[in-house]
Amino acid sequence: MPTRADLKGKAQTVLGIVDPATLGDVLMHEHLLWDINPPDVPTEGLPPMTVDRQWAMVNGEVHVEANLKNRSVDVAVEAVAEAHAHGAGTIVELTIGGLKPDPEGLAEVSRRTGCHIVMGNGWYVDQYQHRDNIGRSADSFAKEMIAQVFEGAWGTSVRAGIVGEIGCQWPWTEREKTCLTGAVVAMQETGASLTIHPARVPDHPMQLVEFLRPLGCDLSRTIIDHIDRTIGDDDRLFALADTGVVLEWDLFGQESTYYAPADFDMPNDIQRLRDIRKLIDRGHLSQIVISHDICHLSHFTRFGGWGYGHIHKRVIPRALKRGFTQAEIKAIMVDNPRRLLTFV
Repeated sequence: MPTRADLKGKAQTVLGIVDPATLGDVLMHEHLLWDINPPDVPTEGLPPMTVDRQWAMVNGEVHVEANLKNRSVDVAVEAVAEAHAHGAGTIVELTIGGLKPDPEGLAEVSRRTGCHIVMGNGWYVDQYQHRDNIGRSADSFAKEMIAQVFEGAWGTSVRAGIVGEIGCQWPWTEREKTCLTGAVVAMQETGASLTIHPARVPDHPMQLVEFLRPLGCDLSRTIIDHIDRTIGDDDRLFALADTGVVLEWDLFGQESTYYAPADFDMPNDIQRLRDIRKLIDRGHLSQIVISHDICHLSHFTRFGGWGYGHIHKRVIPRALKRGFTQAEIKAIMVDNPRRLLTFV
């Protein structure tokens, strides 16, 4: 069992402690083995996963139970091997409490593909949390997350390498706030970074910052996820960046305006790159990470989607054509993730 001293200056994957220099290009927010079917929504009688429903599934217009989960290690191996072949050295896998994590399955995927996998911990949004979490204290959540880093997660010896993605919904619940408070303690006690799933409300990322500051949270090691489905204006974007938090565009590949979970005009990939360009020009290059947040089977290439290799196959070449430099790409794909995944 590693100690904080053992982890300092290192990264922790599902196969153990590694030199951060070996991580390579990093996808900072993905799901490989998961189940995001809402626990309070019946699955009986739902339609099957068929080609004629592809657009509706990708855009969230139809609830197809099979589309919202992958429990097959073989399917995950195929998808990760494709991404690894195109340049992904590490995938950060954030299937946490409430989403049916499979740590041993992730270890098997990593062994079979040669791709590093860094696993998250903690709990997703209140809707998905277990009844046993009712009334839990921040200290209880913190102890659980600390143990998931030092000992093993979800009844296994596979250890987490980042805290989160800690889930928040709207209205932001007291249990979610308590869990996030515990996550900050876990971050401080382990030296790991923290990644947060904000509510689908444009002002919530800044509310998170205001909540975290009095807790002594290191904002430079705190990632606000899903910027591309949450903030659509420059004023909020720049104000958030000015706080020093890390901003994550993690829905690359989702090219549709129509975002079913919220009344939000989803950007396409070139619009994501334009927003990132604005932040780079303001001096925020060190605060940017990207990914796909794949959590539907219809996003996998074997089912007609873009897959985990999309950023390397399509986004990076497009970014270079649009004036991004190799140094900027390296910062976003290698340097920033390496810093965040290195324990302090």
